[in-house]
Amino acid sequence: MGNLIQEISEEAILLLKSLIEIPSLSKEENKTADLIQGFLESKAVVTHRKGNNVWAFSKNQLENQPYILLNSHHDTVKPNAGYTKDPFQAIQENGKLFGLGSNDAGGCLVSLIATFLYFQNRNLPFNLVVAATAEEEISGKNGIECILPELPAFELAIVGEPTLMQMAVAEKGLLVIDATVKGKAGHAAREEGDNAIYKALEDLNVIRNYQFQKTSPFLGKSKVTATIIQAGTQHNVIPDLCQYTLDARITDAYTLEEALEELKTVLKAELLPRSLRLNSSKVPIGHKILEVGEILNLTKYGSPTLSDQALIPYPSVKIGPGDSARSHTPDEFIYLNEIHEGIKGYIQILETYAALS
Repeated sequence: MGNLIQEISEEAILLLKSLIEIPSLSKEENKTADLIQGFLESKAVVTHRKGNNVWAFSKNQLENQPYILLNSHHDTVKPNAGYTKDPFQAIQENGKLFGLGSNDAGGCLVSLIATFLYFQNRNLPFNLVVAATAEEEISGKNGIECILPELPAFELAIVGEPTLMQMAVAEKGLLVIDATVKGKAGHAAREEGDNAIYKALEDLNVIRNYQFQKTSPFLGKSKVTATIIQAGTQHNVIPDLCQYTLDARITDAYTLEEALEELKTVLKAELLPRSLRLNSSKVPIGHKILEVGEILNLTKYGSPTLSDQALIPYPSVKIGPGDSARSHTPDEFIYLNEIHEGIKGYIQILETYAALS
């Protein structure tokens, strides 16, 4: 097994190097989709594609057996101004592989693809589906969400994100809210009008210290933060309108609708959610993947960051090689041995899960 894992690890690293050198910003992933599709087909895997999403089923599908999804994304954010290395060049130095998307989430993606191929000619008591998806970084509607109707229901989804191979069994959802406070215009030199900025300030003071009423065992407290504010047209006019934006990270203790309603009870502004799609997630108590985590002594935690878990309506865990702290940073990198250990870890997870089935 050791030699085989070493072999597929080296092949996965070569694939990752090729992915790094093809720009794949969100909504512009067509060329990396081509590469992934071509790579799978070179391994005699029948692929499916919708937009820039590529997926495949295990070779010997078993009727009346559950499905497990192996999912990660191949889009990236834009490189920031702090890069000292070419973000689109795969540079190998001192056991590290540098390049945009190397850590988030290219290392996870190639490790999951390698794991899928490892099991292609092995019998498992479940069917595998591997999916390389688009638009994760922007939670776009042309990412995993658009292919779910093409896929079966899953007993489990393993979402590849850099977690140091720790298992995120819960994840906060995201609720972005546009808030509007209305006042009355007047001349700044006279005692007239109703200043919408001052009215919004009352809300912002509430938000600054606000504690949601319910907490989550894994994720703790939900959190709301004011991130954008706009008001006024000129210096001598009392503003009659102030708009601000809230970023709310919601635990599994709430649905997004419930969290919104709670905020409405304490704020004066009119609150309009941009979306109610990006829900929190958690693994149900008693699910086999939790027992797998215990057997393999995997650290379990609740993740504050968003991933495609939010759009997958099935039990899921987030786990993968690499470190979330390196994501979106200048000179992003992944350690080469992390990919080797990631593949080995994914294989152990699926073999242990199979033994419990």
